[in-house]
Amino acid sequence: MNSINPIHTEIVLVGGGHSHAIALRMFGMKPLKGVRLTLISEGSDSPYSGMLPGYVAGYYLREQCHIDLRSLSQFAGAQFYQDQVVGIDLVNQRVICANRPPVAFDYLCLDIGSIPQKLDSNNSKSITAKPISKFLAHWQQFLTDLAKQSPENLAIAIAGGGVGGVELAISIHQRFIDFIPNTRLDFHLFHKGEELLTGHNSQVRRLVAKELERRKIQVHLKEEVIGLEQGFVQCYSGKTWECDRLFWVTQATAPDWLSSSGLAVDEDGFVLIKNTLQSISHAQVFATGDIATNTQHPRPKAGVFAVRQGKPLFQNLQKIVSQLPLKEYIPQKKFLSLIGTANGEAIASKGIFGWRSPVMWWWKDRIDRQFMAKFTDFPRMEVTESQMYCAGCGSKVGSNTLREVLARLPQITPQTINEGILIGLNQADDACAIEIPAGQVLVQSLDYFPAFLNDPYLVGQIAANHCLNDLFAMAANPHSALAIATVSHGTPKAEAETLFQLLAGATKVLNAARSPLIGGHTTVGQELIFGLSCNGYADPKHLLRKAGIQVGDALILTKPLGTGVILAAAMQNKCEKEWLDQAINSMLQSNQAAIQIFQACQIHACTDISGFGLIGHLSEMLNAAKISTRVSAKIELAKIPTLLGAIATQKMGIFSSLYAQNRQAEKLISQPQAQSNAQNPIYSLLFDPQTSGGLLGAVPQDQAILCLTKLREQGYAQAQIIGVAIEPKEASTELQIQMIA
Repeated sequence: MNSINPIHTEIVLVGGGHSHAIALRMFGMKPLKGVRLTLISEGSDSPYSGMLPGYVAGYYLREQCHIDLRSLSQFAGAQFYQDQVVGIDLVNQRVICANRPPVAFDYLCLDIGSIPQKLDSNNSKSITAKPISKFLAHWQQFLTDLAKQSPENLAIAIAGGGVGGVELAISIHQRFIDFIPNTRLDFHLFHKGEELLTGHNSQVRRLVAKELERRKIQVHLKEEVIGLEQGFVQCYSGKTWECDRLFWVTQATAPDWLSSSGLAVDEDGFVLIKNTLQSISHAQVFATGDIATNTQHPRPKAGVFAVRQGKPLFQNLQKIVSQLPLKEYIPQKKFLSLIGTANGEAIASKGIFGWRSPVMWWWKDRIDRQFMAKFTDFPRMEVTESQMYCAGCGSKVGSNTLREVLARLPQITPQTINEGILIGLNQADDACAIEIPAGQVLVQSLDYFPAFLNDPYLVGQIAANHCLNDLFAMAANPHSALAIATVSHGTPKAEAETLFQLLAGATKVLNAARSPLIGGHTTVGQELIFGLSCNGYADPKHLLRKAGIQVGDALILTKPLGTGVILAAAMQNKCEKEWLDQAINSMLQSNQAAIQIFQACQIHACTDISGFGLIGHLSEMLNAAKISTRVSAKIELAKIPTLLGAIATQKMGIFSSLYAQNRQAEKLISQPQAQSNAQNPIYSLLFDPQTSGGLLGAVPQDQAILCLTKLREQGYAQAQIIGVAIEPKEASTELQIQMIA
């Protein structure tokens, strides 16, 4: 009997806004039994708006003002799906994504922010402040361009005279004073109203005007900007001003897909909500932050409300799942606004109160840092009660559930992809049946492991790539596959959703490799586990074997090392967002094109780098070759490609659980070279177990450069010639691998 909490309710959060960040943290501290959370976000981190002006001004580093959504989701026990949402199917209760299958929900919450009404998207020099993630990408590129060009003159325009526009103007101006001190700056701030900072008191407006005047930022009131054309800002009045970059910080609006979904929205497309944060038209949908408009207590679009909605959102999600009365949230009418002046001071604004002081900046900085600390220093989670479930055949996924999942998968007839599949998923027989073509051999491989990410769709894709690697390494053409999966206990609906996402990911990769899924086995248990048995055909005369390596062959690695330590760091919540992103992208890359390039370059032998690490799998090649001829290898550590963060992770003392066993292969490395190279940070990565790693090919020396060039042209950007197969020393009776720094 297994102890487990069955999943009965799906809560999907769309967007990584402030409310969702707070709610996820609270779910991590107080999980709700039987509820599965899923966060869908276009980016794997989320900017905190309160620190963005300081970041633009150069006072904060990027990581200081961004919430790592993968890490937060892991703490909350939530699935994290990185994708763009393009619609909602309210009838079938599914979220429609741009690059993955629809995601089912029982309750949905939207916290996706807003976008400016002025989008002037055809001009690369016209930059919108929202969504913030895209603004920051443009901003970094702009700084890079300025560093290369060092212009004598620079004209900047900001459209929008609210707090956001004023603070951005001041921050950009300060950054340029520090970043390009020898450039003459010409700054313009445009506002269609009669005065800046509408809604703030006269004292605050005077303090802001004085700061703008001190910085020689020209303010143009009653001037509404149309756009930027041929280097000039165009206004409705007909006036123009020379401009190199235009930043839009104007009135916000919502994406079109919200209104087309059937949700009740206001004239700007924002979701209309009640005090309970629920949609007025669909009680199963919640909305917070800028994307929501409270019909009972309307308030301006400000980050302070999104932050304060986090706790009532968490409470109401727990209450609605528990079928308890929801709590009303009444936003305050007056709130403190702290406007940074980018010089160690800030202007405080609340009601009739207005004051500028270094104390205000200290206060603002302290508040912001304390807020961000909540998403790096996580408290311990509560342990919920469990329920007992049967093992054995009683653990199988139900037939109705399985039938529903298979019906949702892409309807591709296996026979149209590969011949010889006599019985597959389209028949209800007990096993599949395939016919082996004359003159071909059947090549089979099996891999199976627990999920290492909290996104079953990604797990399915990466697992399929990993399993297919064994076929590619032997130059076998993939033909078909069987799946084996364990999904978490839950209602039939919850189990079906997990299994569908998992198999949808796997079949995406399998179908691209022309290797359809033709059968398998499913169970339910405590954690998500997945594997595939892959079938392939090969001409026995051209089957690649590890033993084929020859003295003089160049050793080419198609992918960088480091997935083991990166995934280990992610499990310990010590992995930077960029590190995990790059590792995931590497694991999602198929090696099918790589083996085709290797074959065209007359490859002699190949293996895939997986659980035993580079040295472990290289030693298998060299040992296999001993049957006919003795071969050793010389590896250049400096040529070993590594994933971003892999070395930094090891320096923190983080290693994969399999690393210690893999390190025993160190005895195969020539002494004293092992001792002299042990301090090299790349050295330890030679023993790092890889998931969906690269291929290691032994290619004739005269084909090596051509092969490497073609690999990089095909997208294997970090492919590298890492060494050469050599003749071992005569005195050596054992396998030896030479290392050079």
